[in-house]
Amino acid sequence: MRLRELSELVGGKVSGDAELDITGVSGLKEAGKGEIAFLADKKNSKDVQTTKASALITKEGIIKDGEFSGSLLIVENPYLIFAKALEVFYKKPFKSIGVSNKAVIGSDVSLGKEVSIYPYAYIGGKVVIGQRVTIFPNVFIGDNVSIGDDTVLYPNVTIREGVKIGSGVTVHSGAVIGSDGFGYVQEKGGHYKIPQVGGVIIEDNVEIGAGVTVDRATVGNTIIGSGTKIDNLVQVGHNVKIGENCIIIAQAAIGGSVEIGDGVIISGQAAIRDHVKIGSRAIIVGQSGIGRDIPEGQIFSGSPAIPHKDWLRAQSIYAKLPEMLRRLRELENKIK
Repeated sequence: MRLRELSELVGGKVSGDAELDITGVSGLKEAGKGEIAFLADKKNSKDVQTTKASALITKEGIIKDGEFSGSLLIVENPYLIFAKALEVFYKKPFKSIGVSNKAVIGSDVSLGKEVSIYPYAYIGGKVVIGQRVTIFPNVFIGDNVSIGDDTVLYPNVTIREGVKIGSGVTVHSGAVIGSDGFGYVQEKGGHYKIPQVGGVIIEDNVEIGAGVTVDRATVGNTIIGSGTKIDNLVQVGHNVKIGENCIIIAQAAIGGSVEIGDGVIISGQAAIRDHVKIGSRAIIVGQSGIGRDIPEGQIFSGSPAIPHKDWLRAQSIYAKLPEMLRRLRELENKIK
């Protein structure tokens, strides 16, 4: 499409040839003639000299005069407009395929309009499925599950009994929602299992990555708030409550009954012990071990975790320890 047409769809102001034909969207280094790339900040501005892109999505003032010979789409948030441009060029419009005769559908199931249920999906009894829901092959949905409109369950997803999933939710392959919580009581040297009779509630517009496990509550519900995005291979324990618009990155492990506020970022391989409270907008740095409550808006890192600024100072000292030890031994020898 014309650059002008793209700007009308995604927003922004065209600088240069508004009638330029745009054939696709790509990165700065990978882009070819006819494609539009993006530059969010001056950090990667050196790549502008060598890019073959015909146009760039960027902010006002990032590219100097004469630095790029193509056209520009000037926007406030280049990352956002880049994402929207990708949707325009590559996201296929929804098209319902109906219900495959090779899918297994239980009794008293309610199916909304324009659903797509692929072969070998299993849907238990008394399940409620909204409109335009897509269920790919080998998905298991247990009894008494409800799924909201426009939700997508990719192949090999398991949704255990009694789980409630909102609208616009995406669950990627291999995720298990509603597996038993890890609850045992020690008795005479053994481990007596506590029945896990609660459920899971996934609110609207949540995305759950491949291989994620979300345990059902012992009683009550494990809750993932609307707009939260969970990367691959994350463990969410029983009775955890995650707020809205959180980001949880790969291999994080969240212990049982943890309470997480809104807008929290939990980086990769962080571990949070049970019954901890994480305040809204807090940031947990990768590989941190969280053993106590974290206040709102704070950044914590390390294991055991401490405020990030303290951790940075401690790390700078840690790097100097070999030299400090050498000097200490020299001083000891001089004293002797």
